[in-house]
Amino acid sequence: MRAKVPVIATPSPSSFSLCAGVTPWGLFAGTPGRAKNFFPEHPPRPKKLSSPRLCLPVILILNAGVNFLIIFGLFTAFLVISGNFPGWVYFATIPLLIIQIAFAVGLGITLGVLNVFFRDIGQLFGVVLQFWFWLTPIVYPVTILPQSLRPLMDLNPMAGLVGAYQTILVTGQWPVWQNLWFVTLLSILMCGLAMRMFRKHAGEMVDEL
Repeated sequence: MRAKVPVIATPSPSSFSLCAGVTPWGLFAGTPGRAKNFFPEHPPRPKKLSSPRLCLPVILILNAGVNFLIIFGLFTAFLVISGNFPGWVYFATIPLLIIQIAFAVGLGITLGVLNVFFRDIGQLFGVVLQFWFWLTPIVYPVTILPQSLRPLMDLNPMAGLVGAYQTILVTGQWPVWQNLWFVTLLSILMCGLAMRMFRKHAGEMVDEL
């Protein structure tokens, strides 16, 4: 791909950029990946319909978060040891994580409800996720794309988040927060949609499962 990443004081800047993109992507992909099969594997009981609504977001975050914390912790330690720790700007990853988790959980619960009634949703999303990965500038910088295609990246919510992580962890700069308004709004809408769908179809899910 002849990808070129920003030059920083390290012998392997591409590895830093790749890790800064792949690590949060793993957290994102793992959350809806587990959520889409949650209800078929743990069918809600008629007297405990509120239990999945309260526990599912926590379960999803914990399941996907453990691997992420281990990998991200190792990556952080490597940044410190190699002398490339970005400093205080590192903590700008916290609001990024909040936005990303909200988006992933909202998407995951929505897929989980749909997968109860349309069992092909789970398999289809696995294919979509593969395309989504390669349509997100993780292993390549957005600058290698033709100028006419770059505005399309604004429609990819993960492109903005991954770019913000790379800006923080690779170049040590603050992200452009204005570029994250779309994914922030989408995260709020997805969480609202997920809650509404579960409340509306909880009774039907019991019968279906």
